[in-house]
Amino acid sequence: MDDKLNVKMKIMIVDDEVDLEPMIRQKFRKQIRDGVYDFVFAHNGLEALAKLIEQPEIRLILSDINMPEMDGLTLLSKLKELKSPWLKTVIVSAYGDMENIRTAMNRGAFDFLTKPISFDDLEITINKTIEEITMIWKSMQEHDQLISIQQDLQTAREIQQAILPKTFPPFPNRNEFSIFASMTPAKEVGGDFFDFFLIDKDRLGFVIGDVSGKGVSAAIFMAVSRTLIRATGIKGISTEECMSYVNKLLCSESVSCMFVTVFYGILSTSTGEIEYVNAGHNPPYVLSGNSINRVDMTGGIILGCIDDFNYSSKKLKLNPGDSLFLFTDGVTEAINRNDEMYGEESLIAFLKEYSSHPIEEVVKESNLSVTRFSDGTPQSDDITLLAVRYHGLL
Repeated sequence: MDDKLNVKMKIMIVDDEVDLEPMIRQKFRKQIRDGVYDFVFAHNGLEALAKLIEQPEIRLILSDINMPEMDGLTLLSKLKELKSPWLKTVIVSAYGDMENIRTAMNRGAFDFLTKPISFDDLEITINKTIEEITMIWKSMQEHDQLISIQQDLQTAREIQQAILPKTFPPFPNRNEFSIFASMTPAKEVGGDFFDFFLIDKDRLGFVIGDVSGKGVSAAIFMAVSRTLIRATGIKGISTEECMSYVNKLLCSESVSCMFVTVFYGILSTSTGEIEYVNAGHNPPYVLSGNSINRVDMTGGIILGCIDDFNYSSKKLKLNPGDSLFLFTDGVTEAINRNDEMYGEESLIAFLKEYSSHPIEEVVKESNLSVTRFSDGTPQSDDITLLAVRYHGLL
């Protein structure tokens, strides 16, 4: 696209009257001197097409109808074949030649002037046509920018999905536990994340998080948060030390007041004990037979807000067959066509029905339950689920 369109407008005058050129140059001498207009002259349609090939930056053509070799109506037909949205033609003919003027307008002329030409009318028509060309140019530029943004968002989505674990079961040789998770972004890219990693042969770290905001900025902050938690947690330090350290780092690097809610836990694969910190996140549920119990909060605040906050941890115990079900608020705050929320009651009712099912099925069916409830209503928040089940030492 011509980035200089709004700097200088190149106009071609097509007319077989040889004395028209000096008149035009005299009338618009100031605009020419100031670099506003740049005029090109041709004496018939064939010459005009040749000049247009030589100078494709021509944006406005003022053409007479009656000319030798190729008249203005034929020229219009040829110009229409170019299908250039920002090339406009103003036709010029005698006042009594309304039939040809009508034909010209039907063939795509933007406007017309009648002879003898009033230079005041000519200037008004030129300016009006330039405004239309500029508007089209800006619209095309915005369209190109939108396409570029959409391509960038698609790339960001692919990168974001790539950094989340997607191979299940992730540890096929470990029988003491099973784990499954999913993340469905509300937009092209989201701010939710999940992760899990073996700290050593006896400990599994797992985390779920929800970044404030949406879009690319949230996706970047999500990637940073997830990377910091993994890199810190895999060192084997306690959950409270991990959250305190990551929080300090996020506070020092956070921009635009962004923050993240996090639930981080470490499962002892030999005992079923989980040490955890809840940093302002939705409390998960322990599924034990037909019993569904909410996990106690730990008094932790969101990460990235107060850099000297000291996090405290708590512990819970999973017996063989028990599961821990984690989710983000995109689940409970999902809305339907009546603007009703899915809510925790619906989630608990679902979990009671599916608590004994394989955890992969629990996560997938939970997602479907929310989808059925929303009934096609666009969601404003990401939907992320993670479930871990303790099987015990087999």
